[in-house]
Amino acid sequence: QAQLVESGGGLVQAGGSLRLSCAGSGITLADYTIGWFRQAPGRAREGVSCITSLDSTTSYEDAVKGRFTISRDNAKNTVYLQMNSLKPEDTAVYFCAARNSSYCSMTLYHYWGQGPQVAVSS
Repeated sequence: QAQLVESGGGLVQAGGSLRLSCAGSGITLADYTIGWFRQAPGRAREGVSCITSLDSTTSYEDAVKGRFTISRDNAKNTVYLQMNSLKPEDTAVYFCAARNSSYCSMTLYHYWGQGPQVAVSS
């Protein structure tokens, strides 16, 4: 059964760091564009970052540019979201998702992770 298994969520103080991992099970992530999304209480789900399948082009939402880094480790079949200089407004449930395309998009993701909580205290 193809699925995305996330890890790395938790509690952190403002200014701290977390690394989220999205591991493929029954799916080769190198073949997929991977997006990270988040949803905070009272807010709609938003795209955070994306890395494409073809050339690993990366993109970031403006609010996280310079603080978050998306990367791949194909040997581990895993995509990471390194989150530095965390702010309370980064508090959300974070989801990774896989899209069978070489382009990033907000839609048409085939597989989704379980969405662990990231909580940033002030």
